[in-house]
Amino acid sequence: MFLILLDYIAPAAEIDRHVDAHRTHLAEQYAAGRLLLSGPQVPREGGVIVACVRTHAEVDVMMERDPFVLAGVVRYRVIEFVARATHPALAAFAEPLAA
Repeated sequence: MFLILLDYIAPAAEIDRHVDAHRTHLAEQYAAGRLLLSGPQVPREGGVIVACVRTHAEVDVMMERDPFVLAGVVRYRVIEFVARATHPALAAFAEPLAA
């Protein structure tokens, strides 16, 4: 599982020009089963995405196609982690402890 942190590196007006395309991209990723959740940070200085793909390379391909990245208005950072515990609604995404 991957936590993707986006930092806005352009003025809000420039970010806003690309929000609709970014959301369309995210909707495509949700439809493909790659994302669990996403949303803006508070305060609005960037965004957060939780992806359920197998490799860091898959994250990079997905993010390199993101309109925010293509427009050069965000910088992103990827943190890989193992979800050992979850809310029951997300139990299918938890990885059991090794025997």
